[in-house]
Amino acid sequence: MTTPQLLNDIASVLLALALPASLLSLVLAGISLRREGGAIGGGFTKWIFWSVVFLTLRPLLSWFPSLGVTAPLPGGGISTPWLSSFSSDVSTFMNSFVMGKLVTVLAAYMVLRAIIDAAQGQSPLLSILAAMFLLGAQGVMSLFQSWNSGTQYATVDILAAAWTYVAGTLMPIAAGLAIIWGIFNFATHKPWLRMVGVALAMLCVSGIWKLVLAMMT
Repeated sequence: MTTPQLLNDIASVLLALALPASLLSLVLAGISLRREGGAIGGGFTKWIFWSVVFLTLRPLLSWFPSLGVTAPLPGGGISTPWLSSFSSDVSTFMNSFVMGKLVTVLAAYMVLRAIIDAAQGQSPLLSILAAMFLLGAQGVMSLFQSWNSGTQYATVDILAAAWTYVAGTLMPIAAGLAIIWGIFNFATHKPWLRMVGVALAMLCVSGIWKLVLAMMT
């Protein structure tokens, strides 16, 4: 039985909206970073995961035929005019309004919130990190796309590459910032030894992970 063209067009629209949904998930991840602190299992991790899932939706769907479920993906363009227009409008709205304007406003708000946090005697770090993440959301998406292998394992490939990037690139930078923070705390007669321990742990993340793997084999 031939699939009606309208259903094919609807499926094509949903697949086309996967990239805008992935971008929106990154924005929500930045907001959750300020609200929840980026805890493992929290909103930040959840939205990062969904961003990767939406980005690799088509490779994920390719698992169904290998499992014996016939799920042919629509090919070609969207022939229904109003569906094609809808898909184009949503993509334009996401790129021009949300990523082009709204994200900048949200990042500015996070900077203002950091000032308010500091005035109240709280740490402004989460607000600053959230602002930096929101402003770099397009760069994060570019990294995800460069790690996308396009295979059935694309989702895991991106997550694994993200782990390698965090452990090998971001952790040494974070360790340097922790050392600076520890020096500042030492100069102001505040607890500083914990920050030194955090810096050492960040530098040893990859080594600790390899040690865990070696212990499991």
